[in-house]
Amino acid sequence: MARQSAAVGDRRTSGPNPVDVHVGGRVRLRRTLLGMSQEKLGEAIGLTFQQVQKYERGANRVGASRLFDLSRVLDVPVSFFFDEMPKEVAASSPAQRPGVGKPAPEQELDPLVKRETLELVRAYYKIEDASVRKRLFEMTKALAAASSGAKGED
Repeated sequence: MARQSAAVGDRRTSGPNPVDVHVGGRVRLRRTLLGMSQEKLGEAIGLTFQQVQKYERGANRVGASRLFDLSRVLDVPVSFFFDEMPKEVAASSPAQRPGVGKPAPEQELDPLVKRETLELVRAYYKIEDASVRKRLFEMTKALAAASSGAKGED
């Protein structure tokens, strides 16, 4: 019997699956929060930094044993890699999308995979004084609330 449908999960025509991109983004997020380079992560799990890059972009899928290794090295539960996955992304897994068109890019769906977010978080954690970090956090939340409130009044 022939494979059911090669086109459904055919990455050559549709690009990386958004679920793989999300998982890769979470790997990158955690690695960055730990201040770990792609090279160091690769060494810890027996990969080159180029292979780590491909995982983080979603170009290569992360197998179960590799996901287990990543969770151990990055000190997070395996579920961390699937946390905060938007419903649209979860619905785009090969089993969930029978022949639909190209999904929206993960970068548009999840601000956690944007470089700006990662740089902001990295800079935030470089602030050594915990009280200064707390004040910055509260100020940022207040600015966000004021900004979303102002948009609602327009």
